[in-house]
Amino acid sequence: MNSRERFLAAAHCQPVDRPPIWLMRQAGRYLPEYRALKAQHDFVTMVRTPELAAEVTLQPLKRFPLDAAVIFSDILVVPEALGQGYHFRDQGGIGMDYLLDTPEKIAALDGSKITEKLNYVAEALKLTRSKMGDETALLGFCGSPWTLACYMLEGGSAKDFVAIKKLAWDQPEQFEALMQKLTKAIVEYLHMQIDAGADALQIFDSWGAICPANHYEAWSLRWIHRIINELKQRVPVILYAKGMGHKAADQINTGASILSFDWTMNLRDMRNTLSDGIAMQGNLDPVTLTTTPEIVRREAQRVLDQAGPEPGFIFNLGHGMIPSAKVECVEALMEVVTGRKNA
Repeated sequence: MNSRERFLAAAHCQPVDRPPIWLMRQAGRYLPEYRALKAQHDFVTMVRTPELAAEVTLQPLKRFPLDAAVIFSDILVVPEALGQGYHFRDQGGIGMDYLLDTPEKIAALDGSKITEKLNYVAEALKLTRSKMGDETALLGFCGSPWTLACYMLEGGSAKDFVAIKKLAWDQPEQFEALMQKLTKAIVEYLHMQIDAGADALQIFDSWGAICPANHYEAWSLRWIHRIINELKQRVPVILYAKGMGHKAADQINTGASILSFDWTMNLRDMRNTLSDGIAMQGNLDPVTLTTTPEIVRREAQRVLDQAGPEPGFIFNLGHGMIPSAKVECVEALMEVVTGRKNA
């Protein structure tokens, strides 16, 4: 069983020889080779340049026995394709090129030619596939409409994301218009990723937890359901919503094949709540990778024990890889999950 077969079998809740492993935000600043490339090119340039995006995507696979490569990109390429560009602030965090703060600006978002505007992602996927072959799974991803709208309305990273909730409550027709535009663009974008070679997709509902409980379905999940329905089961879809494991039953109704959980959830408990045929992914705390190999081995084994031997489990972090992660800790993680030392 090669890595691609292992990943896809687990995604479909079929037996595997061991849990497959990939890591959210797998490529990045914890790798010296990434830092060397970043010294020559800014982040947005690397995302928009297929050759660079493919190189960064493949860097972790050259070091670690991962079962999937996740394409190097950013969730904010969709707002950019609609006309609202993004950048990274000098003091840290994401900044949008302007604030989406009027009905006129929402109306001006241009949802035409999404696949043409984002063709560089398709080219990066094709190039990555050609370089890594067919034995490793290739993953694409996007942000949920709700999460993208959080950044677009606030003008970038924010503490409380007040603007999105005010829009949803005060101007529901404008909220609806924005979410429809985002949903349509995302559907086109994800079909493009599948056509370019993605074996599976992950939807990041990263800011789902700021939704009031009684609005989570209307404000976020119903749009994710529409996206997954429009994909027509072409590939498995992973849904990740940080801080929302308690809403797993509602998330299942989106049609997602796999639910991804953060480190606050007990995987044994989650296994008992999932329907037959729904796989789960998770959920090592990324901070463990900043500690020691001994701690990583202990905590990774705890995750495996909680997940249990049943089919339908993909090992991952409970959120994205952080820049201060240590290579030796990632190596220790691979030893535990794969059962062999990293070559």
